Amino acid sequence: MDVTAALKSCLGPGGVLTDAADLAGHIEDWRGRYTGPALCVALPRTTAEVAQVVRLCRDAGVPVLPQGGNTSLCGGAVPDAEGPAPVIVALSRMRTVRSVDAVNNTMVVDGGCVLARVQEAARDAGRLYPVSLGAEGSCQIAGTIATNAGGTGVLRYGNTRENVLGLEVVLPDGAIWDGLTALRKNNTGYDIKHLFIGSEGTLGIITGATLKLHALPTAYAVAWIGLDSPEAALALLGRFQAACGARISGFELINRLQLDLVLANVPDRRNPLSGPHAWHLLVELSDSGTDAALATALEQVLESALADGLVGDATIAASETQRAALWEIRHSVSEANKKAGVGLTTDCAVPISAVPGFIATATAAVQALVPDLPVIVVTHLGDGNVHFIPFFSFEQWAQVADPEAMARRIRHTVNDISHALGGTFSAEHGIGRTLVGEMAHYKSPVELALMRSIKQAFDPDNRFNPGRLLPEPKA
Repeated sequence: MDVTAALKSCLGPGGVLTDAADLAGHIEDWRGRYTGPALCVALPRTTAEVAQVVRLCRDAGVPVLPQGGNTSLCGGAVPDAEGPAPVIVALSRMRTVRSVDAVNNTMVVDGGCVLARVQEAARDAGRLYPVSLGAEGSCQIAGTIATNAGGTGVLRYGNTRENVLGLEVVLPDGAIWDGLTALRKNNTGYDIKHLFIGSEGTLGIITGATLKLHALPTAYAVAWIGLDSPEAALALLGRFQAACGARISGFELINRLQLDLVLANVPDRRNPLSGPHAWHLLVELSDSGTDAALATALEQVLESALADGLVGDATIAASETQRAALWEIRHSVSEANKKAGVGLTTDCAVPISAVPGFIATATAAVQALVPDLPVIVVTHLGDGNVHFIPFFSFEQWAQVADPEAMARRIRHTVNDISHALGGTFSAEHGIGRTLVGEMAHYKSPVELALMRSIKQAFDPDNRFNPGRLLPEPKA
């Protein structure tokens, strides 16, 4: 079967991309580190068309690679350089907000909806969809679900998993599972949707989702704080939790190197503080009511911390424009790092109390491998997720004899430290292809066997996103 011709007949004009220029944005990852060939890119417009595409690929024996906004940081959304070329199934023509129920606090959306559009539709209804991350202007909702994306709101609202009530999925045999429930209680056996959340396209293609909405905050208070250490930031977190409780909606820590890279590489970003500080913390409170009440709570905690020497300096956003400018700094870190050099991004999470120790131990271990190597630290401190990023300039990286071996060795060293502290090597980015080896190392044989059993049940021919997430069993 000529699967490309069959897909063109099925999807009509504009439904299949084959030209090299059209494929370029689909076959290389966002950071330019992975690329591979694809037979074509299929662009279905409906769930029924996705099912047709899958059945055609099944009949032709062709692998299927589901792709969202292609913002993966672990090589999970583009083809391999070797092996059979897949059909990439992209949902960029499926961007309908199907319904919003403000009373039930739910919305149903197509899988191809861009995250920022989902957030906007919720706001238009006076509600909040709380998953927020730097790629929200381009990542698609199905991709965030397939990777169980985290972001900056996890402290208050949880990961994507906590904000999904139902799914619609096309299975590897072309069947459609309609699980678009809008219920918060539905105790009827296995909760199938959770198998697809975090499955990275290995079990099916998510074509629709019922999302959980929250009350839209009417008041915000945001501060940018300079301090000396992660220990000081952790102590400050305790003070904010005691004084503000669930009103904390953001608690983001970066080191000075990360701020310097943002200021040097992203236009219109400015240091919110006048002097240098080793660490920088972005704190956001949100609630109903007025900004003044939240600002008072924020100021009281900061005044006490300043008096006790816990904080070196701080500034509080005086307007929505200033609040947005502070968040733009935080959301610019990936863009800045891509422009500045090669960061070996890790995605560890440890118990919150262990974060300072993890950073110190990992820094020492990496610099024992590569003396004086700079390290970027970007931390969702409120949930213990640390992006610890050993950082090479482009010139340094070009001189590394075996870059892949160096990257594996450094990542494994960092992940070993996280594991020793009771942590994980993958908190929110997923496994993709980058961390398949780590999956084999840290997951128990029992757990891997269970996961392979699930994969076999859904996709016995291993056609959906092969080579991702699950390591091959040992011979």
